[in-house]
Amino acid sequence: MADVTSEVRIVGAGGPDGLILRTIGLAARDLPELRAEGLPPYLGDGWARVLGAVARRLAATGEPPAELAPGVEIGYAAAADGALVPVPPPGRDLAEWRRDVVLRLFPEARV
Repeated sequence: MADVTSEVRIVGAGGPDGLILRTIGLAARDLPELRAEGLPPYLGDGWARVLGAVARRLAATGEPPAELAPGVEIGYAAAADGALVPVPPPGRDLAEWRRDVVLRLFPEARV
């Protein structure tokens, strides 16, 4: 898997609807940047790690992963600026899915 840790940064800012996280650096590889918006503050660290995991897989394969781990599905919506926005599989509640992804990928977050 490609190590993009020195080339891709995940930055965030607070917005009126919650945290906004985005990658910077994937476009230099002709790949779409990633973005998550409207995150509750308590999921900020976890979702920064999720975006990092997606960025590594995207850089390694050129395609965003459909599954982050066995049984942890992820979809994507294209933003107007070309960024990819992770979204839940059809029928899943966004807020519940976001919590579930963090807890399933990083069980230590339960503490």
